[in-house]
Amino acid sequence: MEKTSRIAVLGANGMVGRALVRRLKVNGFFDENIISITRKDVDLTKQDEVEIMFGNVQPEYVFLAAAKVGGIHANNVMPAEFIYNNLAIQTNVIEACRKYDVKKLCFLGSVCIYPKYAEVPVKEDSLLTGELEPTNQWYATAKIAGIKMCQAYRKQYGCDFISVMPCNLYGEYDNFHPTFSHVIPALIRRFVEATDANIPTVTVWGTGNARREFLFADDMADACIFLMERYSDERIINIGYNSDCTIKELVQSIAETVGYKGEIIWDTSKPDGTPKRILDSSRLFELGWKPQVSLKEGLTRAVEWYKLHRNEIK
Repeated sequence: MEKTSRIAVLGANGMVGRALVRRLKVNGFFDENIISITRKDVDLTKQDEVEIMFGNVQPEYVFLAAAKVGGIHANNVMPAEFIYNNLAIQTNVIEACRKYDVKKLCFLGSVCIYPKYAEVPVKEDSLLTGELEPTNQWYATAKIAGIKMCQAYRKQYGCDFISVMPCNLYGEYDNFHPTFSHVIPALIRRFVEATDANIPTVTVWGTGNARREFLFADDMADACIFLMERYSDERIINIGYNSDCTIKELVQSIAETVGYKGEIIWDTSKPDGTPKRILDSSRLFELGWKPQVSLKEGLTRAVEWYKLHRNEIK
């Protein structure tokens, strides 16, 4: 990408989209050529709206960070919405990228595309080697379809479409919805509210024994731009932090960062999800990229952001 290239970030109002826009500006790409596309600008599930937008904007490079996302509960209660919306968004955008001669597309996948019991650290070639985690199979299935669509367009049309697979992400502008958010923002909100209200106990789902890898959104954005400039292959590529922790350790870290002094109760009747999930990001690291934000620093920044903006959050 040239500094003057026309670059469209789809999903620019979300956590990763905002991080991509910030990072592009920090890296010296011209502000006036960074095109932020949000849900208010266009409904990406509508083919006609997507084609009108591409015709008007004429982007040279596209980051597809738009998706319907959520935690275990959201996936369980809205499976049809998760599979339909994500399939529609991907299908419309990928086809528009071909039709309007986009030079390169970066499609953002998810760690949940991998089988529930894939050998860890999870390598890229683990894709489609086993059953998915049931609690988020709808989202995962849609993302796998997006990966295969990018590969198909590369094979048939020669499109330079790449697919990146991040581990669990968190950061500023995350979704802090009390019911439908992912684990870190959900816990931050719960502990901040419990601290403010002097609530003596906080209940957390599961046993706390599951292990997860977390990457700060700004690191994710940096990796995407790095790969957009240096990587061109049909093979998916992992973006991870290269270190994991138990959910119990994560919960304790968030409680300490927030300053919560009460008791933590574990509801073991609720699911843990995949027992252990850490990506093998060696291919990315061998290209010369490494994450910069530690989990401790990232949690501190996420907590500070939430405290500053929580009155604006529904």
